[in-house]
Amino acid sequence: MITNDTIRSNGARSEIAEFKPGDTVRVRYRVIEGNRERVQNFEGLCLQRRGEGIGETFTVRKNSFGVPVERVFPLHSPKIAGIDVISRGDVRRAKLYYIREKVGKKARVKKAT
Repeated sequence: MITNDTIRSNGARSEIAEFKPGDTVRVRYRVIEGNRERVQNFEGLCLQRRGEGIGETFTVRKNSFGVPVERVFPLHSPKIAGIDVISRGDVRRAKLYYIREKVGKKARVKKAT
């Protein structure tokens, strides 16, 4: 009999980099265009990690030509080619939703020492 624990353990990826909210991450995401596949980078601030096991997701926010863009990625998706931690952030919250209202220098996160 297949249980939820079996599905969670079989589909989970083990080679994922350790990161937390406040870190700047680069997500290498596989994109299929027609009959070819390429890897697209999405680099920004990790706002949150949500869920557990195979259903865990994380949200990354970046500014693209002055327009804020947020994207939610499933952590264990086979479409994710890799996750690189660019810099560590020093925050006191698990969910950084307050960054959405900040602009410019106030939207920065302190670097971890």
